[in-house]
Amino acid sequence: MSAVISGIRTRLIRIPLLRPWGPDVTELSVVEVVVTASDGASGHGFSWTPSIGATAVKALLDAEISAFAIGRAADAALWDSLWKHLHEAGGGGITTIAMAGLDTALWDLAARRAGVGLPEFLGRRHESLEAYGSGVNLHYPLDELVAQAQRWVDAGFDGVKVKVGKPSLAEDVDRLQAVRAVIGPDRRLMVDANQRWDLERAVSAVSAFSSVGIAWLEEPLRADDLLGHVALKRETGVRIAVGENLHTEYRFGEFLEAGAADVLQPNVIRVGGITPALRIAKRVQDAGAELALHLLPELSAQLAFALPVATRIEHVESAAFAELGALVEPSGVEFGGGRVFGGPDLGLGIRFS
Repeated sequence: MSAVISGIRTRLIRIPLLRPWGPDVTELSVVEVVVTASDGASGHGFSWTPSIGATAVKALLDAEISAFAIGRAADAALWDSLWKHLHEAGGGGITTIAMAGLDTALWDLAARRAGVGLPEFLGRRHESLEAYGSGVNLHYPLDELVAQAQRWVDAGFDGVKVKVGKPSLAEDVDRLQAVRAVIGPDRRLMVDANQRWDLERAVSAVSAFSSVGIAWLEEPLRADDLLGHVALKRETGVRIAVGENLHTEYRFGEFLEAGAADVLQPNVIRVGGITPALRIAKRVQDAGAELALHLLPELSAQLAFALPVATRIEHVESAAFAELGALVEPSGVEFGGGRVFGGPDLGLGIRFS
């Protein structure tokens, strides 16, 4: 008889950022999830949110998710039935973020039982992947933004991503031109508006940014605005990236089918964990769109190592768990020469101190 889930333990952890992402984001919140099976084996996973919702995520795990999961098979195949059970509380958002805590713990348990790291358990296809430098830097003075761009160049990144959305488009242009001067004409320059604009402003921005040659425009509108993204694509032809704030396979499918985005960016935790992230990644790559897993490189890279089509990994400066001193020991995922490589010896390799 297969082992069943006998216990689920959670812990809310606040991780101070080395440099705030803004005046209201000075720390990251992680809900550590430890699953114990009836045969005594355990798996470690987590849920994550930069600013809002961590206490709600923990409450959902401690109450509804635990009540449903305990006594059921200790297997990630639990995901679909759990999502159906929780759906009345919301199909995505807090629901899927909380589900990711259990799902990642169950994958960690399965890989540990097999005696391998997650990439090998999934079936590693890539020993290393290209990475790009990224930063939460809209609030940086120009000289600090330029210095960050130089660090990305020195680190060997072939692409970089910069935040935009200043009150004046002219200031955004000045900042992007300064970054372009540092990185040169051949590196990819992506820009991220973090849902700050309406359609009219976004159309104006695409025109204003034409001189710097952007590789994609990320989250120009509210992430839920499917028709707005379709209209922006139709009016400007700009390559649109979206996905970090889409929470289900169905929403990704809608954006793909509508031709609303060229680059899809699922966040492994926000979509509900490894189980749905792998499905979304397959759907994106099968459709011929570009996949760019969002943030959490110590987890995202492990999934990407096992995908059939190579994808770039986002490395946000001073945001990885190891850089923040949040892990008991290194995950085994490493960056160097503009690439990401390695992986854990067992499971996810992500255990919080």
